[in-house]
Amino acid sequence: MSEQGYTVPTPIQAQAIPVVLAGKDLLAAAQTGTGKTAGFTLPLLEILNKKGPGRTVRCLILVPTRELAAQVQESVRTYGKYKPLRSTTIFGGMNINPQIQELRRGVDIVVATPGRLLDHVQQRTIDLRHVEILVLDEADRMLDMGFIHDIRRIIGLLPKQRQNLMFSATFPEEIRKLAGTFMQSPQLVEVARRNTPAELVAQVQHPVDQSRKKDLLAHLVKTNNWQQVLVFSKTKRGANRLAEALEKDGIQADAIHGNKSQPQRTRVLKRFKNNELQVLVATDIAARGIDIDELPHVVNFDLPHVPEDYVHRIGRTGRAGSSGEAVSLVSFDDRPLMIAIERLMTREVEVRVVPGFEPGNPLHQKPRAAQPQRNQGRRPQQHQRPSQHNQRRGNGGGNGGGGSGKGGQRHQHAAPKQQQQPRQQQAQPQQQQQTKQPEQPRHGPLQYARTISRG
Repeated sequence: MSEQGYTVPTPIQAQAIPVVLAGKDLLAAAQTGTGKTAGFTLPLLEILNKKGPGRTVRCLILVPTRELAAQVQESVRTYGKYKPLRSTTIFGGMNINPQIQELRRGVDIVVATPGRLLDHVQQRTIDLRHVEILVLDEADRMLDMGFIHDIRRIIGLLPKQRQNLMFSATFPEEIRKLAGTFMQSPQLVEVARRNTPAELVAQVQHPVDQSRKKDLLAHLVKTNNWQQVLVFSKTKRGANRLAEALEKDGIQADAIHGNKSQPQRTRVLKRFKNNELQVLVATDIAARGIDIDELPHVVNFDLPHVPEDYVHRIGRTGRAGSSGEAVSLVSFDDRPLMIAIERLMTREVEVRVVPGFEPGNPLHQKPRAAQPQRNQGRRPQQHQRPSQHNQRRGNGGGNGGGGSGKGGQRHQHAAPKQQQQPRQQQAQPQQQQQTKQPEQPRHGPLQYARTISRG
């Protein structure tokens, strides 16, 4: 650890490592970037090393994404540099044959994604009957991604006598229920309140029209001279488009998402880590394994629909004691999402309007603002105004004196109700014709809005 520059353990490491070394099951909840990977990697390496290397899989680490698998494997190799233990990664998007060859040579530790691991199980290229330690890393994300059935199937293939470790940034009730199905009296370690962002991350939101988000992002990168920015997009296509737009604006940018092959994703991520890219645009799943020391800026170009994902996103910065900034571009339609995020964190995110990018009124509010002028322009014939009012209501029933029970027209209000009711069936065809007459006037607000926009 001292060779890697670590002299004092983080809170999660200080609490988790003794539990793991004691051979007990563990539920550990810690924010991303607090050193939880080392919190399980260091002790399990120590436990496995006591028995020496073997040819069977003795430790299985399950992770949700390829990037996270590569990150955990890097930690295993780094911390186990002077130990004779062998490890490998198993995940999709790569040729399965090299993975099969590696398994045949014999490994002690396997870091895998659930889907590709089950492919190996089906092909009988991996034997899980000798697993002594099971680690579920980012368990909440695996459940969000729909891996719950795969995880249960994998657990059913493991020996009943084993040590179970579950590490996650958040611990919703679903995770606790899953843990109760296979863990034996686990000890709980929670170094931070659930679903709270890192304290070292400064958060700010910039109100802006949706159509100007790209321009504002480019403005922020250029004027602030940001050199390493991770931007979150909600869709793969949106990530590609944003990266291309930034490139056209003279900003070195690229995208990473599930539609790209693993070699492409690895190459892009390497360029970003080496500061060859200013901006990396990523989807939530692809960014799950991005671990960059001192990443200064995270930008939510699109706010997540699940508030907990916001915590994961901003956790990409402010890692290992370093400070960072999380910026959110919030349009009118994004406001409910930001409200949900603030409610989850029990704090408000500072609002800061960028000069020159002040948001305007939503487009759909313009017809409502023009409504009084439209009515005034149609007043010359007073008797038409209440008639149109009822016709717009359809058959919902009129209000006011003399309105009939079903769409009665107000120019008949002088007639008593006893005379109107027997004539309703006869007047119905005429009423339908009269209802169709105001179709053209009903387009008045739209035509008016178009006139305003042309003006």
